[in-house]
Amino acid sequence: MTTEVRVPQLPESVADATLVAWHKKVGDAVARDENLADLETDKVVLEVPAPVAGVIKSLDKTAGTTVTSGELLAVIEEGAGSVAAPKAPAKVEAKKPADTRKAENVPTPTAAPPAARKEETPGKLSPAARRLVEENRLSPELIAGSGRDGRISKSDVAQHLVAAPPAQAPAAGRTDRREPMTRLRARIAQRLVEAQSTAALLTTFNEVDMQALMALRARYKDAFEKRHGVRLGFMSFFAKACIEALRRFPVVNASVEGSDIVYHEYYDLGVAVSTDRGLIVPVLRDADRMDFAGIEKSVTGFAERARSGSITIEELTGGTFSITNGGVFGSLMSTPILNAPQSAILGMHKIQDRPVAVDGQVVIRPMMYLALTYDHRIIDGREAVQFLVAVKDALEDPARLLLQV
Repeated sequence: MTTEVRVPQLPESVADATLVAWHKKVGDAVARDENLADLETDKVVLEVPAPVAGVIKSLDKTAGTTVTSGELLAVIEEGAGSVAAPKAPAKVEAKKPADTRKAENVPTPTAAPPAARKEETPGKLSPAARRLVEENRLSPELIAGSGRDGRISKSDVAQHLVAAPPAQAPAAGRTDRREPMTRLRARIAQRLVEAQSTAALLTTFNEVDMQALMALRARYKDAFEKRHGVRLGFMSFFAKACIEALRRFPVVNASVEGSDIVYHEYYDLGVAVSTDRGLIVPVLRDADRMDFAGIEKSVTGFAERARSGSITIEELTGGTFSITNGGVFGSLMSTPILNAPQSAILGMHKIQDRPVAVDGQVVIRPMMYLALTYDHRIIDGREAVQFLVAVKDALEDPARLLLQV
C-alpha cells in the first residue's frame, strides 16, 4: 500500500513555499513523523513529516521548486522493509590492444614537453620597468622602448601608462559567486523597500545613562536567575520602559490603514532576532501583562527557535511596536527601519563608557544611544521626542517601572 506525501496546509498569509532540501532519497526507509524535507516560506522553514513508516518510492519535486498547499511531494511504500538502491551497470573496460612496439623493436615515443612560456627577449626590460609592468599587468610587446635595441626603461612604461591606462583586470584568483536570495531575505528586502516608500520616516536620538540600571541588574541577577531559571538581561527593562511610554503616547502604538489611524489598545512588542537566514521579529503578545521573568524567557525562547528554524508563523505575525538591538554586534548608532504596518521602532545600541557632565562635574558613565524611527504621517516630532524621553527617564531611574510613574 502506498501513501502520498503532500505539501501541508500553508498559513493563510502564505501563498507558496520553496522546497529547500530533501533529507531522504528514493529507496530510503523512513519512520513515522520523521522529517522528509524542508519548505521555506517568506517567514519560517516548515518541516514535512512522514505520515507513515515505510520506504520512499518516489520523490515528485526537486529541491528549489516552488510549491503550494496540497501538491504531491513524494510517495511512501508502507512497511518496515527497505528497498535496495538500484545497482549501477557494471563498468566494462575496453580491452587495450596489445602493444607490439617492443616486439617490433620500435622505440616508444616520449611525451612532448609542454610548450615553454614565451620569455621576453633578455635585456628588453630593465628591472624597474619589469616591476612596473608586472604591477600593472601590462604586455611588454605593446610598449615602445627608447633604449638601445628597443630596451624598455621605467620612463617608457610610465609614458605608456599615461597614454593608455591599463584596464582594471581582476587579480588572479578573484572570482564572483552568485546565488539567489532566500525567500526570507527577499521578503525582508521587499518589506524594507515598502516601508521606505510608503511611510514618512524620521529618526530622533537620545542617550541613556545606564549606570543605575546596570547596578540594579548586577545586584539581583544571581537571585533572579536562581528563582526564575533565566538570566536577567536588559531587554525586559527596555520592554517595560517602552510599554509605559506607549501608554502615555498611544499614537506611537498606532498604525495607518488607508486614511484611518488605528489605535491599538494592547501592547504586542516585536523583538528583532538575528539568524543565519536573516532578521526576523517575533512578537511578545500582551507584553504589558508579562513580568520581567516572562519577558526574558520569551525572548530567549524566540532566539533559540528562530536559529533552529522551528519558530512558527503565528509568532512572527502582528505586533504594534518593535525593539531592535544593534548593540550586540557593536553598533554605536543607527537609524532602524519600521516593521510595517507599525509606526515606530526603538533601536538599542552598544553601552560605552563616555565622559558626561553630571552636576557640573565631568564623570565617566556607561552610556547608550537610543534611536526612535517613526512614521511622521501620524506621529509628530513632539510626541516622538517626548516618548523617547519617557523611555530614557524610566531606564535611568528603574524604580519608575515598578511605580509606573
